Amino acid sequence: MKVNVEIDCTPQEARQFFGLPDVQPMQTAVMERLQNQMLDNIQKVSPEALMQSWLSFDPKFAERFSDMFAAMTGLGSPRAPDKK
Repeated sequence: MKVNVEIDCTPQEARQFFGLPDVQPMQTAVMERLQNQMLDNIQKVSPEALMQSWLSFDPKFAERFSDMFAAMTGLGSPRAPDKK
């Protein structure tokens, strides 16, 4: 014998029927917090922020980076080292 029971209800109605708690407010709060954290992290890895953090580490980094790029691409010769 085979019996099929089909119930047409929303997830919220099913939770209420079985006595499960309404987690919608908690889910909304968690999603808002996650979205804010993601937006903050996107600002930290923007190209401008990355370049600023890299260039502030070593003042001559920009020159070394351009020399390395020129040497890798073969577009020019690297600059002569500074003589002291």
